[in-house]
Amino acid sequence: MSAQPRNLHRRLHVALRPGGSRRWARARALPEPLGYGFALDALRRLVRAAPSCGIGTLTVLGCSVRIWQLPSAEAEFLFDLLREFLREEAPRWARRGIRLEVIGRRDRIPHGLRQAIAEAESATSCGDRLRFRLAVDYSARETLLRAACRLYTALEVSPQAFGQWLAGGARREPVPDVDLLIGTGGRPCLDDFLLWESARAELYFTPKLWPDCTPEDLRSAVAWHCGSPEPRLPTLASVAAD
Repeated sequence: MSAQPRNLHRRLHVALRPGGSRRWARARALPEPLGYGFALDALRRLVRAAPSCGIGTLTVLGCSVRIWQLPSAEAEFLFDLLREFLREEAPRWARRGIRLEVIGRRDRIPHGLRQAIAEAESATSCGDRLRFRLAVDYSARETLLRAACRLYTALEVSPQAFGQWLAGGARREPVPDVDLLIGTGGRPCLDDFLLWESARAELYFTPKLWPDCTPEDLRSAVAWHCGSPEPRLPTLASVAAD
């Protein structure tokens, strides 16, 4: 009997680890920070396309803790872009049934961005077509450490309970394990992103730079994943050609 494709009868959890926005700008003789705006355009396209690709949960690395290593003006520019992106997209997501959840630290980001996050999460709270999780000021290692510190007095903690703390504590519903993690920009690494949740995920790396990614690229990655009867080792050679 031939092997049957996996994951055809349930909605997937796909993680996106963008890469290459600054290189994309350099290749076009643009100031590197302008690549972030084009990166958000790509994110806008992929979030809208995700439900039609069979994705129920989409987790995207918006910015990691390394943002604090950037010049302050560049970090502020990125935070401003994220704030305006959330304010523009939240009404559209609400109409499309897309529910936003932001993960990562909120205590260090600017007040205006924190407010935009809260408003966007509230406006989209009834969405049931896609659970869109955006990581801001995020580090998987820091998240694991904070969850462990909260639970250090417990005699025994189930993987499910620990995973719920990683998702944001008891106030949020559990997050399914990542089925497929997609990395763009040609760097085959997790980059401190969803280390616990991606323990059993398939890894798909493409040399395509993030601002150039399209819904068709997302569909190709999902088809690659669903067409595999068994897990495979992640190699750049196994990715669909650009």
